[in-house]
Amino acid sequence: MQEKAKYYGNRIWRDMSSLGKWLILAVVTGCIVGAASSLFSYVLKTVTNVREEHLWIFYLLPVSGLIIVFLYQKFGKDDGGPNQVFMTIRSKDDVPLKSAPLIFISTALTHLTGGSAGREGAVIQLGGSIGNQLGRMLPLDEEDRHVMVMCGMSAAFAALFGTPMAAAVFAMEVVSVGVMYYTALVPCIIASLIASGFAASMGINPEAFHVTSIPALTIESGIKMGIVALCCAGLSILFCMALNGISAFYAKYLKNVYVRVVVASVAIIVITKLLGTTDYMGAGTGLIAQAIEHVNVRTLDFFWKLVLTVLTMRAGFRGGEIVPSFCIGATFGCVLGHILGLSPSICAASGMVALFCGVTNCPLTSILIAFELFGFEGVSYYLIAVSISYAASGYYGLYKDQTIVYSKYKAKYVNHHTKM
Repeated sequence: MQEKAKYYGNRIWRDMSSLGKWLILAVVTGCIVGAASSLFSYVLKTVTNVREEHLWIFYLLPVSGLIIVFLYQKFGKDDGGPNQVFMTIRSKDDVPLKSAPLIFISTALTHLTGGSAGREGAVIQLGGSIGNQLGRMLPLDEEDRHVMVMCGMSAAFAALFGTPMAAAVFAMEVVSVGVMYYTALVPCIIASLIASGFAASMGINPEAFHVTSIPALTIESGIKMGIVALCCAGLSILFCMALNGISAFYAKYLKNVYVRVVVASVAIIVITKLLGTTDYMGAGTGLIAQAIEHVNVRTLDFFWKLVLTVLTMRAGFRGGEIVPSFCIGATFGCVLGHILGLSPSICAASGMVALFCGVTNCPLTSILIAFELFGFEGVSYYLIAVSISYAASGYYGLYKDQTIVYSKYKAKYVNHHTKM
C-alpha cells in the first residue's frame, strides 16, 4: 500500500512539475516573442505608411531586392525559410538565431518598396528562431526544444494577427498533416495568449473585418457555398503550381540571383503601373476589407494579386504567402458571390479561409481564424468552405517540408511531402 502511494505521489509530482515548467516557459516565451513581434508589426506598419505617403519609393524595389539577396548570400545562404522551422521540429535541421534579424530586415525592405508579400513567413521564422534559442539557453533536451520552437511560432503568429486560438493550433497542425503535437498544447496556448495580450497593450491591434450580410443556411445556399469552396480549392492548387513554376523558370533562365531579383522587380513595377493601382502592394489587407465589406472589388483583383505575389516571393524577396492568399481568397470569393447570387460578403470571408486551408492543409486553424476574425454567426458557411477545400485541394501546399502523414481520403498512413 505504501509503495503504491509512493508511486502515485511521484507520478503526480512529475506531472505537476512538467506543467509548472511549461507554464513558466510559455510565459517567458510569450513575453519575449510578443515584444519582438510587436516591434516587427510596428516597423511594418511604419514602412507601409512611408511608402503610401511617398509612392516614388516603389521604384526602389530593385534596389531593396539587391540588398536582400546580398544579405542572404552573405549571412544566410543556407536559410530555409519556414521550411527550416518545420525540419527543426522533426529533428532534421536547426533554426539559427541569425534567421530572426535577417527575416526582420528583409521583410521590412520588401514592404517598404511595395513587394507583394505577407508577414506570416517572417513571423514563423522569427518566433521559431527565438524559441529555438531560448531552448538552447535553458537546460532542455532536444524534444523540449522542439516544443519551444512551436511555442515561439504560436506566440509570434498571435502577436501579429491577434488570433491566439488559431495561432496555438497552427503551430501544432501545420508541420505534419494528420498528426497534432498535443504535447505543445499548454505552452502554445499560454504563449499565444501572453503574446497577443502583450501586443495589444503596445497598441498593436488585430485586423478587424465585418461581414455585412450572412443569409440563413438553406440547401441552395449550402450548395452555392460548396461551389465556392471547390473553386477556392482549385485556385489554391493553381497558386502552389504557379509558385513552383516560376521558381523553375527563374532557375532555368535567370540563374544569377542578382539579375533575377532586378528583372522580377522591373516586371512587377511595369505590371503595377499598367494596372494603375497600388492595391496589390504589400500584404493586401485593404483588398481583403473591401471584399468582405463589398466595396469596390474588381473582377480580376484575385488574379493580379496572385501574379504579383508569385513574381515577388520567388525572386528573392521575403515575407510570406499566407496573407496574400487571404487576399486572393477573399477577392475571388467576392466575385463568385456575385456570380452565384449569394452574399458577396460571406463568400469573401469563406473564400479567404477556404483558400488558406487549401495552401496550408490546416483545417482547424482555418476554422478558428474565421471565428476570431469574423465571429460565429456565419459558422455553417465557414465549416462547409473549409472542409470541402481541405478535401478538394489534394496534397499541394506552400511548404515543401510539410508532411502529409495520413491520407485526406482514407484512414491510411501515407507519410509524404506536399506538392509545391
